Amino acid sequence: MEHAKADGRRALWRKMHLMMLQIRHFEETVRIAAASGGVPGLVHLCAGQEATNVGVISALEPADYIASHHRGHGHCLAKGADVTGLMLEILGKAPGLCGGRSGSMHVIDLAHGNLGTNGIVGGGVPLAAGAALATRARGGREVSVGFFGDGALNQGLMLECMNMAAIWKLPVVFVCENNGFGEFTAMEDVTAGADVLARGRALDIPSVMVDGMDVHVVHTAAQEAVARARAGEGPSFLVCNTWRFGGHHVGDKQDYKDDEETRKWRARDPIPKSARALLEAGYASEAELAQMEAEAAAQAKAAFDAARAAPEPAAGALMEHVLG
Repeated sequence: MEHAKADGRRALWRKMHLMMLQIRHFEETVRIAAASGGVPGLVHLCAGQEATNVGVISALEPADYIASHHRGHGHCLAKGADVTGLMLEILGKAPGLCGGRSGSMHVIDLAHGNLGTNGIVGGGVPLAAGAALATRARGGREVSVGFFGDGALNQGLMLECMNMAAIWKLPVVFVCENNGFGEFTAMEDVTAGADVLARGRALDIPSVMVDGMDVHVVHTAAQEAVARARAGEGPSFLVCNTWRFGGHHVGDKQDYKDDEETRKWRARDPIPKSARALLEAGYASEAELAQMEAEAAAQAKAAFDAARAAPEPAAGALMEHVLG
């Protein structure tokens, strides 16, 4: 039994590490493309936040749902989105996940339970709560996760959705990826109350704050919240303290960030931390870690090359899927 548990943990840790690498290389490839004008519209990257993306979603089952936000590429990939399909979509190409129509901020991947990235602050929260309500109505066992940034904490719909989820004991987990900034504004400048967890506790929702730069810590907390939801015990509120290594969008000079604080957060990069844990546990060798890195880099490059060569949507398709 103990041997089986160790094998399972080894497989999980390796899987989570590889996924974080895949997200990081994907994001870096998109950053370079966006900086050279190869991506239409603004692009918001999640580099630095991979541990929250992967730690939470690795606690879910394939049939479970997620709803994301504008910084959602990592969520899409962690939930199973095809890497090339997502790259095609971000570059606005016809074979993309949504036919090149969604761009970066409105990707939907229903085949993998992804209700979509979202350009509206907190816009994914009611989608997750609604999916949880639908699950309850049909007697299903799926769990929904709503991701949002700290900037969404002051949105009225957050309170409304959390309140209803608590009253009806909906199978939903509310995950705040607290990177300290709402666009260009520090959280403490616009959010009253030092105890963010009080937002959930006031509604009798189990609330916990974790190190969002440690994928194993995040995963453990998410497992507990997901199990609670699946058992019919209602919602949880999970705050993951993390840091976006880039700006609000590609091209943001980040003049509002303190350089010393940034250096401290970068020293806590979740990917090297995960690599050290794998080495110390004997779950991977230096050579295997290098192979994972190479695999992730090659995957991102292949996806970009395919996307760059793919056709753009035809003009005649402009009005397809439009209701009116």
